[in-house]
Amino acid sequence: MTCFATNTLTGQLADLELRHRRRARAEDRIRHAKDTGLAKLPLHAFAANRIWIEVVSLALEVIAWAQMLALGGHQARRWEPKRLRVRLFWAGARVVRTGRRCWVRFDASWPWSGVLVAGIVRLRGLSGVP
Repeated sequence: MTCFATNTLTGQLADLELRHRRRARAEDRIRHAKDTGLAKLPLHAFAANRIWIEVVSLALEVIAWAQMLALGGHQARRWEPKRLRVRLFWAGARVVRTGRRCWVRFDASWPWSGVLVAGIVRLRGLSGVP
């Protein structure tokens, strides 16, 4: 059961709930940005830190799109950047060249390699690349 206490004079319950969810989502994005590298600016110059902030925001966009497109049918879509980093981004892999193609072979003993491979297959299906 949820209770809303507000001084808003107009609006229905659905409007209030939508506003609350948007606020919570914005706070989640801020927390994710801090986890990704925005908590501490590593450089001394203002211009260099501006570049750092742009890189962090680009990384957050790539993570958000990858979760939406590649991990849509899995619980990994809701994972935070720290969990993604530990489970998917640090997966052991090897680049294998056969003929004229390069393949990435993930370690079969890694517990999350199936999720990673399924996400890559899903992305390849969306792009139309065989």
